[in-house]
Amino acid sequence: MSLHSVSVAGVVVREDGRVLVIKRADNGAWEAPGGVLELDERPEEGACREVLEETGIKVETERLTGVYKNMKRGVIALVFRCRPVGGEERTSDESVDVRWFTREEVEGHMVEAYAVRVLDALGAGAPQVRAHDGRRLLSYGAPAT
Repeated sequence: MSLHSVSVAGVVVREDGRVLVIKRADNGAWEAPGGVLELDERPEEGACREVLEETGIKVETERLTGVYKNMKRGVIALVFRCRPVGGEERTSDESVDVRWFTREEVEGHMVEAYAVRVLDALGAGAPQVRAHDGRRLLSYGAPAT
């Protein structure tokens, strides 16, 4: 039997189109803020909690924008588009930097598997379902290496 864990992330979009990102303390990667969903919380609540904990920004969720599975680690991430409603940017134990990226900065500084979460959230379409290996998206039928 294999076990999966569920994580949540918030893609926080300002009115000017910039997106809130963190530089993770554990691996130095730029990502949307997020983390493991607690057993007793709704996914939307978890996304709001994680964004606040990691960035100091209070948010409200707008919609689910994607479901992403890391095939190597067995982590399923639910990603929500959010809007900021208060707070001030600050780092945390999990983030060494907090910034508002443009779409171009997302594409230039984030690995594909995490940039696509932000890009999907910036789109207006239905939620996406994608698989990745921690760095790159996997096409359907492609095994995780």
